[in-house]
Amino acid sequence: MKAIKPLMCSLAMTSLGLSQVHAVELLTVNTNGTDTKVSLGGYAKVDVRHVEGDIAYQDYWIANYPAGRPIETSHTGFNVKESRVNLKVQHGEVTGFVEMDFYGGGGNEVVSNSSNPRLRHYFIKYKNWMVGQNWTTFMPLHALPETLDFGGPHVGEVFARQTQVRYTHGSWQFAIENPETNGDGDVGAAANGVGVTGQQADQDESTPDFVARYNHKADWGMLSAGALVRKIDQGGLDETGVAFNIAGKINTFGKDDIRFQVSAGEAGRYVAAGLTSDIVVDPSDDRQKVESTTAFTLAYRHFWSEGMRSTVFYGGAKTDELERERSHWGINLMTSVSANLDVGGEFGNYAIDDKGIEAIDSNYLQFSAIYKF
Repeated sequence: MKAIKPLMCSLAMTSLGLSQVHAVELLTVNTNGTDTKVSLGGYAKVDVRHVEGDIAYQDYWIANYPAGRPIETSHTGFNVKESRVNLKVQHGEVTGFVEMDFYGGGGNEVVSNSSNPRLRHYFIKYKNWMVGQNWTTFMPLHALPETLDFGGPHVGEVFARQTQVRYTHGSWQFAIENPETNGDGDVGAAANGVGVTGQQADQDESTPDFVARYNHKADWGMLSAGALVRKIDQGGLDETGVAFNIAGKINTFGKDDIRFQVSAGEAGRYVAAGLTSDIVVDPSDDRQKVESTTAFTLAYRHFWSEGMRSTVFYGGAKTDELERERSHWGINLMTSVSANLDVGGEFGNYAIDDKGIEAIDSNYLQFSAIYKF
């Protein structure tokens, strides 16, 4: 058995807001000529966030629906819930990975702030196969901008983690993923399919979602195209939902880059973080329909010096049937105090402009410190 190594090595995982997460190699054991390596990674992140405007305070902006009315807000909050820890065990060609953060709910600001841990990733990799909970294959990780708001413009992004079976062959990725239809069109319907009548909605989630993605890498950056096919059989509807995503990271001058993604189709829960359920009631004719969403993000990152950089970003989304519309923009300044410690500030705005409600928005100012280990 080799001694414990305080070796810093890069972990081949892309994380929201951080393009690279470090890991400390804890232990290496040689068994029958094959090394088993155990490493610990993650980061500690402290946020100080002030929100002012018409939309209530949130730790990070998601496409929520705040009762369709202004909520006068002026609130400053401190939190560490984005902080995370992961464990990686690699034995030859087999890798196991588990990661948790602290957005699992619970806790309060009265005494102890005892936020519950939340499972983010738990998967196994063997050669070209990956099985377990991971980012959906439909999600273009390379297109995520570097932000201090957790995840940045969620409203324009493909964003989902779920259990899946994925096969990678060169630039191609194919996956079958967990099927889940969110909502059946009933007013107040919950995720479990129980509507206002209290009856369980008819549902068929026996067919996995299918995702295919092609990634093209070059010296100038990376482009990708993804397709999603899913069966939506609930609330009396039986349809096939199809959605597409095109995304890229383009290197410009020096270390600068442009990142973008565009999604369109019947992606439902995959896009815009809770903007819409899969099945809605068309207000024009009271018929149940599968909702379609168009969403996009665009970001430019500029390096002022080797460790100091800024990102300006914009994200937006709009649904077809209910005409819900969200947008989120921001600009930040970040600097690397050391190889593992970043600090910075970010100013931005989140807005809701749905059909039939008063347009509302809030500004936020956030300062963060991130220590990667």
